[in-house]
This record gives sequence, C-alpha cells and structure tokens, in this order.
Amino acid sequence: MKLCKTCFSSLWPFVLMTVIAGVTGFVTWLTVGLSQPDPQLRIAVGLIVFLAVEATLIHYVVSCMRRHCRHHVPKMGTGHRLSPES
Repeated sequence: MKLCKTCFSSLWPFVLMTVIAGVTGFVTWLTVGLSQPDPQLRIAVGLIVFLAVEATLIHYVVSCMRRHCRHHVPKMGTGHRLSPES
C-alpha cells in the first residue's frame, strides 16, 4: 500500500472510523444483551462487530485516499494529456 505522507499526516479519518466502529459495537452489545445471553457471548459478538466495521472502514478510507490523492498529479508541461481522450 503506497500512499504519500501528506495524505497520512491527518489522523482524523482514522479516529472518526474508530469512533463509528466503537459506537456500532456498543449498540450491538446492548442489543444482544436484550436476549439474556452469556456475558462472554455478548462481549464476543460486540467485539466481532467492532472488528468487522473497523476493517471495512479502514479499507474504504485507504482506497479513497489512494484514489483522490492529488499530490502526485503530473504537471501540464510534461507531455501528459489530461483530456478525456487519453
């Protein structure tokens, strides 16, 4: 995974996705608690949901950063065409 250091200088996207995954795992933990399962099962399900959401969001954020990085755009005078025909 090659991303420029400028894109990774801000930790806000990673903090935000950890908060989203934490809230989702907590709500799942509360919802599973309504069915009176064993405490270990309740914690395991909440943790599995947290990890699944976190992994999905990491993949999404990194792919968006890679796709929208504008730090290595070729200069106009280098012979590269930026028109739709290229």
